[in-house]
Amino acid sequence: MINITLPDGSSRQYEKGTTAHQIALSISEGLARNVLAAEVNGEIWDSSRPVESDASVKLLTWNDTAGKATFWHSSAHIMAEALEALYPGTKFGIGPAIETGFYYDVDFGDREFSSDDFKAIEDKILELARQKEVFERKAISKADAVAYFNEKGDEYKLDLLEGLEDGKITFYTQGAFTDLCRGPHIPNTGFVKAVKLMNVAGAYWRGDETRKQLTRIYGVTFPKASELTEYLHMIEEAKKRDHRKLGKELELFAFSEKVGMGLPLWLPKGAALRERLVQFLTKAQAKAGYEQVVTPHIGHKNLYITSGHYEKYGKDAFQPIKTPQEGEEFFLKPMNCPHHCEIYKVKPRSYKDLPLRFAEFGTVYRYEQSGELHGLTRVRGFTQDDAHLFCRPDQVKEEFKKVIDLVLYVFKSLGFDDYIAQISLRDAENRSKYIGSDENWHLAESAIIEAAAEKGLPTVVEYGEAAFYGPKLDFMVKDALGRKWQLGTIQVDYNLPERFELEYTGSDNLKHRPVMIHRAPFGSLERFIAVLIEHCAGNFPLWLSPEQFIILPISEKYEEYAKKVSDELNNSDIRGLIDFRDEKIGRKIRDAEVKKIPYMLIIGEKESAEGKVSVRKHGEGDLGEMSLHEFSELLIKEITV
Repeated sequence: MINITLPDGSSRQYEKGTTAHQIALSISEGLARNVLAAEVNGEIWDSSRPVESDASVKLLTWNDTAGKATFWHSSAHIMAEALEALYPGTKFGIGPAIETGFYYDVDFGDREFSSDDFKAIEDKILELARQKEVFERKAISKADAVAYFNEKGDEYKLDLLEGLEDGKITFYTQGAFTDLCRGPHIPNTGFVKAVKLMNVAGAYWRGDETRKQLTRIYGVTFPKASELTEYLHMIEEAKKRDHRKLGKELELFAFSEKVGMGLPLWLPKGAALRERLVQFLTKAQAKAGYEQVVTPHIGHKNLYITSGHYEKYGKDAFQPIKTPQEGEEFFLKPMNCPHHCEIYKVKPRSYKDLPLRFAEFGTVYRYEQSGELHGLTRVRGFTQDDAHLFCRPDQVKEEFKKVIDLVLYVFKSLGFDDYIAQISLRDAENRSKYIGSDENWHLAESAIIEAAAEKGLPTVVEYGEAAFYGPKLDFMVKDALGRKWQLGTIQVDYNLPERFELEYTGSDNLKHRPVMIHRAPFGSLERFIAVLIEHCAGNFPLWLSPEQFIILPISEKYEEYAKKVSDELNNSDIRGLIDFRDEKIGRKIRDAEVKKIPYMLIIGEKESAEGKVSVRKHGEGDLGEMSLHEFSELLIKEITV
């Protein structure tokens, strides 16, 4: 007998060789019907694979990330089987699961392929799925694997085999299709009930531009047809909310080829929105004891050699700026933290001075590949709401918890209620990409884990996601469409204080090393605003909206009264404008709705005579007549809430 430990900590005994499916069946038939794979001692296995010794087992369903990944990877195999049936002679590269679905890189030879072919492939995938073909795993020798793909004439699989060791190679077969794969897979193809091919693109084999370009087909599948319908609806809604589209329509930002790719230009309305976010956080930081600093946009190469950024990121940075002085080089600032370390060093520090909290809305520059640039979410120049806290070791956890409070205050104020805190730790296997001693890493990781627990945060742990100088707490936020974004981040760093030889005099009159906390609640203004636009579909909270009202005179006869109304509201710190165009009132209302201006004030003969305004709210309609005082009170109440 073997002992199986389940996620709830309970332990059950089973016969040696019991499968995850059989374990599920012993719990309930309903669970067994939904198990896609299993996590056995941290590895993902087929649910049909025998467990031969004591193990911790987690049964994976569609509700688990690893369950979805298994489902989608298996779907890539089903698509490959469909392609081989429809287009004999097709050769296959790789077909992994991705965050939302899967893709397969294929070589059609001289055959033309386009999205016009999607329908036939989708129909074939569903036909194969209905046959409930079992995914059969088979260990195979390297020689036999090479012989199989030589006979088949698939040079891409032969290329993949070159990097594999004999004794660690497996094939998976479902129906008439066999593939080189380490798995795992779902029990059978019948779990797939809905499919949609999403896109087709080119992809060089192995990412090498000197090698052949293959056809990459993207798809997504679901265990229920209704889930595909919901997903496609979400995709359409995401298109409407795309921050690039709304940013143009709302006149917030633009890009110019002459200025350079990935370098946003903030238009007046966008600049006003951005400035209000800066003021909002500056006010909150002042209450929390932060001091504002300003540092240059460039730094000497030696600064980044000292910090370690040059070694880790030098190849990905903009090329150095050479000066007339021989051998002198500067870099566009990729990070603010080295500059803040130098601010700390401008004078001696005492234990009584700590913690010190330096904050800066600092613009930094990183050379992202042109193919990775995407609106405001991936740019080459961006402004971080950066701060660095220098504290004694005994202050680290308390300061970290205060930063958590600040991040959550930002999220609550902007309507981000669904989030999880990701504890990002070092890769347990590969330590070469990190700097600093194991002792300091242990202290930093412990501080983050304890602080998150004491604040009661919902957390997940991810190994290998730490910064090169320290672990971090990343806030993964879900937007209104359920998509995940990494926004705020907090990092504990024992290493930069050592590299910059930062010191303070302790109560024992000896020199000690401070600990550094990096934090950015927004992450960057650019990315945060992009996510905010898509989250609220451009309907910003009233306090943040570039324009809170627009006055719509029915005709030019009422423009004087419109100016009087505008002046009174502006004097009450309520922002807005007047639509002076010679257009019908219906057109003005429609245009104001498109621009997502929160309130429309319609002015005609009656309103002018009575000193009132007729109020419409964006997305809701007519609110009736109000005096200016009543309207002001309405807005002030909404802003306060």
